[in-house]
Amino acid sequence: MGVSTSCAEKGVRVVTVDFPPVNALPVAGWSALADAVRAAGRDPEVRCVVLAAEGRGFNAGVDIKEIQRDGDGALIGANHACAEAFGAVYDCAVPVVAAVQGFCLGGGIGLVGNADAIVASEDAVFGVPELDRGALGAATHLARLVPQHLMRALYYTARTATAADLHAHGSVWRVVPREGLRTAALGLAREIAAKDAQLLRLAKSALNGIDPVDVRRSYRFEQGFTFEAGLGGVGARVRAGFGEGGRR
Repeated sequence: MGVSTSCAEKGVRVVTVDFPPVNALPVAGWSALADAVRAAGRDPEVRCVVLAAEGRGFNAGVDIKEIQRDGDGALIGANHACAEAFGAVYDCAVPVVAAVQGFCLGGGIGLVGNADAIVASEDAVFGVPELDRGALGAATHLARLVPQHLMRALYYTARTATAADLHAHGSVWRVVPREGLRTAALGLAREIAAKDAQLLRLAKSALNGIDPVDVRRSYRFEQGFTFEAGLGGVGARVRAGFGEGGRR
C-alpha cells in the first residue's frame, strides 16, 4: 500500500498509487506521490513517466474521512499536498502518461488534467464531485479535458463523463479494455521514450510555456473558495453527510 516506483523498461518509470479500498489519498499520500513523480523526472535515464494505480479505480480524490476526523488542519494539508502533486505532474521534466481505470474523481482529475497524455480503460469515468464533498477545485484541470460548457455542467451536477466521451473530445489518447490498459500505456510511453532525451525535456518545457492558462495559479485561486466554504461552515456541513447516501 502507498506509492511505488518501478522501472518498466529502458527510459520508462511507472509511478503506481495503491491506497485501498478506493485510492482516496490521505495528505501523506499526495505528498508521497509528488515526491515520486519529481524523483522520476530528475533521473537522467528517464524519458517518460507512466502514472498508474492499483485497484478498482484510478483515484477517488482526497480522503474525506481524514478531513472529517482531523478538521481544518487536514483540509489545509490536503489542499497544499494536492497542489504539490498536481504541480509535480505538470512540471515533471519529461512527459507523463496517465493510465486510468475505473473512477477518476476530484483529485484524480487534477492529476490526469496535468498529464501530457491519457490512456483509459473502457470502464473509466471522469468527474469532479466537489460540490457533494463540501469543497471546490480541479475545474482548472477538468477544463483541460472537456469544452467549457460541458465542464460547467459536469461541475455543477457532479456527474461523470466516460472515457469514450473524453476520447471524442480529443483529451484521451486511446480507450482500451481494462486488461490491456497497462500494455497500451507502456506502448505510448515506449514510443515517447524512443525520442532524444534532451529534446524531450526541451519539448516539455516549451509546451508548458505556451499553455494559455497558468494551472498552478488557477488551481490555487479555486482553493481560496474551498477555504471560504470552510470558514463559512458550509464545507463541514456538506461533508458531514458524506457517505450517508442521502441529500446533503
